[in-house]
Amino acid sequence: MTIQQIKQQLEDIRYEEWVQLFPTLSQDPRAGVQTLLKQKQRQFERVQAQRVDFERRMAYEREWKAEGFTRIVGVDEVGRGPLAGPVVAAAVLLPEGFYIAGLDDSKKMSKTARNAAYDLIMEVAEVGVGIVEPAVIDDINIYEATKLAMMEAIRQVGEVDALLIDAMKLDLDLPQQSLIKGDTLSVSIAAASVIAKVVRDRMMEEYDRTYPGYGFANNAGYGTEAHLEGLRRHGVTPIHRRTFAPIKHM
Repeated sequence: MTIQQIKQQLEDIRYEEWVQLFPTLSQDPRAGVQTLLKQKQRQFERVQAQRVDFERRMAYEREWKAEGFTRIVGVDEVGRGPLAGPVVAAAVLLPEGFYIAGLDDSKKMSKTARNAAYDLIMEVAEVGVGIVEPAVIDDINIYEATKLAMMEAIRQVGEVDALLIDAMKLDLDLPQQSLIKGDTLSVSIAAASVIAKVVRDRMMEEYDRTYPGYGFANNAGYGTEAHLEGLRRHGVTPIHRRTFAPIKHM
């Protein structure tokens, strides 16, 4: 076979086929073939590492299941720190056998990977989304608003046996575990992180069209220089949090 033919053969090869083919191709003296083999080997190693990391981050879910719980829901929020826009929480109950390579803290994922993960999670999982608007945040403070959004998201899921929550404790009569940086420790929380971020980012992109000049599509309401310049030029909008500095001083 030519090197190009081998390249095409390796593109979509499954690992089982690779194991059978590798001993033969490894004897091929052509440097181009050996380069292709090294590239494919590194690809399989990355895939395996992702699978191992995914299984590691299912440990908390396995512990709950070992105690007899079956409907284990991951909960996370996005939008505590911005100067504008809502706080959004998501609650996700993943199905058995769920797997997405590279699913992680949503902030660490590319937008393309986040959107692809969002689509799959929405298709196969039970999902709830809670949204608390800026006026309510101003009334009850961001911490209470975050809890309110989380509890609404959980309510939408329905029956829940146990909760895995990112850095929060909720006033619910349910077994729950609060995990600092939970979206890096639990697949269920990471899935909730993705849902919450994509929902909120899309809302802020809509707000960018309604309130141009603040850069909401790019900064998601955080206090970037473009956002602060927009405040200086155009003033405060209805989606700004009036109890957050510097807005409360304006």
